[in-house]
Amino acid sequence: MNALKSHTITYCLSLPYAEESFPFDQKTLVVKVGGKMFALTDVLEDNCSFNLKCDPERAEELRATYNHVQPGYHMSKIHWNTIEYDNMEIKWNLMKDLIDHSYDLVYHSLTKSKKEELK
Repeated sequence: MNALKSHTITYCLSLPYAEESFPFDQKTLVVKVGGKMFALTDVLEDNCSFNLKCDPERAEELRATYNHVQPGYHMSKIHWNTIEYDNMEIKWNLMKDLIDHSYDLVYHSLTKSKKEELK
C-alpha cells in the first residue's frame, strides 16, 4: 500500500468512533461509524482511490469540477463518489474535507440511541 493511501486511511480511522472492517472480501477496507460505511478503498491497489459518501448536489458539483471525482464505483451513483486521490488535482485539504463531509453525513444519520451507544 502506498504512503498516500496509508495516510488517508489513518486519517479516516482517527475520526471519532471510526472502525475498519473487511465485510466484502480481504481487499476492500471499509471504514464505518456506528456500523455504517463512510469510506471504502481497495488495499491491494497501488492507486489511491476512495469511495466517499456525498450530498447529491455537492457530488454533481464535484464531478463537474474535477476529473478525478466520478460516480461511486459499485455504489449508489447519487450518494457516493469515487475519488482518485493523486495529490495533484485533488489536494489534501480537499480530500480531508470530502472525508469529513462523508463522515458527517453518516454520523448525523445515526439514531440518537446509536450515537449514545457509541459514547
